[in-house]
Amino acid sequence: MSRYFNQKKIELLAPAGTFEIFKEIVKTKCDAIYFGGRILNMRMIRPGYNLSDEEVVEAVKLAHQFDKKAYVTINNLNSHKDLEDAVSYLRFLSDVVKPDAIIVQDMAIIELIKEYDLSLNIHASVMMNVHNLETVKALDKIGVKRVVVSRDFSLDTVRYFKMNVPNMEYEYFTHGDMCSVHGSQCYFSSLLFGMSSNRGRCLKPCRWWYKAKKDGGVYDPKFPLAAKDMCMYEFLPEMIEAGVTSFKIEGRMREKDFIVNLVNWYGDAIDRYINDPLHFDRQKDLYKIVESRKRDLSTCYAFSKPGLKNINTRYEGTGIFYSTGKMFSKPTEEKEKSSDKINKIRTKIKKYQSKRKQLSLSVKVNNIEQAKLCIHHGVDAVILSGNVFKPDKPFSIEEIKSICSGKGNSKIILGTPKICDELDFERYNHLLSQNHFELDGISVSNLGALAFFQKFNYVLFGDYALNIYNEKALYFYQKYDLIQSALSIEMPIDDLCQTIHQSPVKTEIIVHGLLDVMHLEHDLYENTKAFDVIAYEDNQYIDNQILALKNETGEYPVYMDDRSRNHLHNTKELNLIEVMDDLAQIGLDCVRIEAQTYSLKQLEIIVEVYRKYVDKEISLKEAVKRLKPNYQGYTLGALNHEVK
Repeated sequence: MSRYFNQKKIELLAPAGTFEIFKEIVKTKCDAIYFGGRILNMRMIRPGYNLSDEEVVEAVKLAHQFDKKAYVTINNLNSHKDLEDAVSYLRFLSDVVKPDAIIVQDMAIIELIKEYDLSLNIHASVMMNVHNLETVKALDKIGVKRVVVSRDFSLDTVRYFKMNVPNMEYEYFTHGDMCSVHGSQCYFSSLLFGMSSNRGRCLKPCRWWYKAKKDGGVYDPKFPLAAKDMCMYEFLPEMIEAGVTSFKIEGRMREKDFIVNLVNWYGDAIDRYINDPLHFDRQKDLYKIVESRKRDLSTCYAFSKPGLKNINTRYEGTGIFYSTGKMFSKPTEEKEKSSDKINKIRTKIKKYQSKRKQLSLSVKVNNIEQAKLCIHHGVDAVILSGNVFKPDKPFSIEEIKSICSGKGNSKIILGTPKICDELDFERYNHLLSQNHFELDGISVSNLGALAFFQKFNYVLFGDYALNIYNEKALYFYQKYDLIQSALSIEMPIDDLCQTIHQSPVKTEIIVHGLLDVMHLEHDLYENTKAFDVIAYEDNQYIDNQILALKNETGEYPVYMDDRSRNHLHNTKELNLIEVMDDLAQIGLDCVRIEAQTYSLKQLEIIVEVYRKYVDKEISLKEAVKRLKPNYQGYTLGALNHEVK
C-alpha cells in the first residue's frame, strides 16, 4: 500500500502490541506497522505483550501479503545481558524474518549490525533524540534510512532537515502519549525505582501531584509535568508540506479497538486530503477522537512552544489508569545511602579482574569562581558547563581565556549544551573559529555534536547524556575520536563494572552532586505566573529565587539555563565515595563532581575531601566523616537498584 501527495511518499504507521492486535491492525488503513519481539525492545514491562519469534515471522509475512511494511522495534538501551542475545536475534531478523526495517536507540545495535554485516535497514528511534541537522547528517553517513524527529521540535525543524538531507526519511509523532521531558533525557524513574524510561520501564513520576515554590510563595499547579497527548488530525496537510514521510501513531500498550479506530480515522483523513485537497474537511472524525481520548489533546511542539496549555489534568494524564483506577506509581522518596548496600556493591565489583588505574578527578562548574576554586585545589579537569544555570551567565570569552591562562596543572574542558540546536552550533562555531583558547578538550552530549566538533581538533569527551550503557556503544563513538566518556547515570553495578572493564576508551562516572534528572523545553516557572499564591514558605535547601517542585517526598530544585530550558534535579546528593576506589581497581579512569548547584563554601569542602582522598592524603573513613549532605541526604542513585 502506497500513498503519495505531490510525489511525496506518505506512510501512516500504526502500532501493534500483540499478534492478535497486529492481525486486526493489518486490515486497517495504515501503510506500515511497528511491533516488538520477545527481547530488546522498550515495551517489555507489560506481561502478555510483544510477539514471539514465530509470531514475528508470521507478522512480517502477513504485512507483506497486505502490501504493507513491518518494522521491528530493537529500541531498548541495552544491558550486557541484552547484548548476549543481540547477535543471534539480529541474525534471526536479518536471515529469517526480513522486516522492512528495525527501529534502534542504542548505538551498540548499529555497531553489531556493521560488525556482522547484517542485512537490516535501520530507523533511528525517537529515543535517539534527533534534534539537530548534524545528527541527521551523521546518521545518513552510516546508512540510517529514517529518523524519528525529537518530539520537542517543530515541523519547521523537519522542513529544515528535509531541505538539507533530502534522501533521509522523516518520521514525526502524529498521535499518542507524549513526555514533558526531552526524549532520552529523563532519569527520574530510574533513580527512584531502578525502572528506566530509556529502557521502556518508566513508572511516570512526571504524573504525580506537585506544588511549586518560588520567592517564598507556594502555588498549586497540581500536575505540572503531565503532558497532553499529541493529536495532529487537523494538521495532516501541514505535516505533508513540511516533508514528513511517516505519520506515527503511538500506542503499543493500547487496547485493540482503540487503536483500530484511531488508525482508520487517520487513514481516512489522509485519503480524503489526497483525493480532494481544497475541499478537505479537517474535522470530520475529530469529535470521535476527542470522545475516545485517554488524556486531553494537543499539537505539542509542532507549531510552537506550547507552554502550560500542554499540561493535562484529565484522569489518565494525572497518573491514573482508566482500566483499573490505579496509579502508575505513588510518590516515592529516593533511597538513602546505606552501609549494607555499599558492602553488596563492593562485593560485586570484586568479581571483576583487576587492572588498577590511578583515578583522576573532574568537576563540572557553573561559573568562573567555581572554576578557579577547583584549579586552586588541583582538580585534574574542570568542565565549563554548556548549560549554565541562572542567575549565572554563560562563560564569556574573557572568562574562558582567564581560566585557561591560570589553569596550572588542571585541564580545561569546554562543555556544550545537552540539546544542541542549530543556534547552538552557530554560536560555538563562531566562538571557536574566531578565538584561540588553550583548551584541553570539548565535552559533547549527542552524536551530531561529536561529529561537528571533530573539525576543531580538540580532544573530545562524552557526557552522560550520551546514555552509554555498554562498551559496544563506546566502540561506535570511538570512531568519532571520542577518547573518554562519562557513562550512563542509570547503570546498575554489574553493567557498570562490565562496561568499565571492557571499554576501548577512558571511562568516567559521576560520584557526587545533585543529578539533572529531567531536561525540559517546558518552562515550569510559568506556573508562578498562571496560579495564585496559596501559602508562604521558604525553600528548604535552595535559594528562594530557584523554583522547587514539592510533594510529600521532598523538594526537587528546578534550575533554568540561558536558553530558558529547565533542569529538574533529584532531592538527595549522589555520593559514591565509598565505591569509587574499588571501581578504579577494575579500570575506571575518572570520577566527577556535578558542582553547578553548590555555593563556593559547599564546593570547597567537597572538592578538598575528594582531592585529598584520591591523592591518599586522607583515609576513606576520614573522607566520609568530612562530607556532610547539603540537601536532603545522600543516595547511591542507580546503584541502589538491581537490574530491571
